[in-house]
Amino acid sequence: MSGVPAAPKSRATAMLSVLGRVLGRTLGTVLPVMLGVVTAVFFLLRLVPGDPAVMILGDRATPAAIAELRATLGLDASLWRQYLDFLGGVLTRGDTGDSLLTGVSTAELVLSRAPVSLGIVALALLLVILIAVPLALAAAHRPGGWIDQLVRIIPTVALGMPLFWIGLLLIIVFAVNLGWFPVGGVGSPGDAPLEPLRSLFLPALAVALGMAPPLIRSLRAQLLEVTEAEFVTTLRAARVPERTIRWRHVLRGAALPTLNLLSVNLAYLIGGTLVVEKVFGINGIGTLLFQSISSRDFPVVQAVALYCAVLVVIVTLAAQVLSALIDPRLRRAR
Repeated sequence: MSGVPAAPKSRATAMLSVLGRVLGRTLGTVLPVMLGVVTAVFFLLRLVPGDPAVMILGDRATPAAIAELRATLGLDASLWRQYLDFLGGVLTRGDTGDSLLTGVSTAELVLSRAPVSLGIVALALLLVILIAVPLALAAAHRPGGWIDQLVRIIPTVALGMPLFWIGLLLIIVFAVNLGWFPVGGVGSPGDAPLEPLRSLFLPALAVALGMAPPLIRSLRAQLLEVTEAEFVTTLRAARVPERTIRWRHVLRGAALPTLNLLSVNLAYLIGGTLVVEKVFGINGIGTLLFQSISSRDFPVVQAVALYCAVLVVIVTLAAQVLSALIDPRLRRAR
């Protein structure tokens, strides 16, 4: 009926609307980046010296044999034709091609190594939260105190250390000297159920230590800023317990910028995982990537780049959705 005001949106409808905008905005930003990453990897690989056909047949192969193998593998086509064929296969069939060396599907190769790498990524995310949140809270509790000084100095030192060096230090201290964790690998099928977790702990800790310093500094700064906000003063005047203020209001308000920073650093997290796999001798996607680069197995490298980009998109979307759910403006939506 005309003149009757429309019924207000329910909270669920408002939430879905906001989440839809978040997903659309994130996909609109990230998908072109994914295409750029895949395109850059494709063309940069072709600049690396070395012919895959020569790598397969050996240096003593005749030019005729090399030319025949190049034709069989499709390497004799123009660079743009190879690129369009690869892009067409990905967009139309989700096919990233077959390995030049083994003939096995690149998707099968990547997915067979994915559980180990994803385990390191997930464990590293958990560890970086367990490291960053308590240290930032301790530093922000007494600004300028000795705990604050230590929390500000030690992460800065760790920030200047490369991941492979952190991994080597962890191996020397906790695996070789103390014997708490295995030196490398992920165990065998006959091991105890928690043995793979022990094998992945040090690699994940290395990635978390490399990623934690900027998160600690960001969360500490946000905690101090939110603590001085007017609504915190009002809560204290209303005799709300300090523990409730800190955990329910201050930490939640300070978590949004840090969560956004975490989503920005996802590429570092995944790239660091690929690096530490090589240091710890773990047979994951990182090891597959280095082996494929050494053998000039172009389709496998392209597939790894594409799947890593997809993983970055998925985790970025999850972080953006979580930020929208935590945002108090969404909770007040009608």
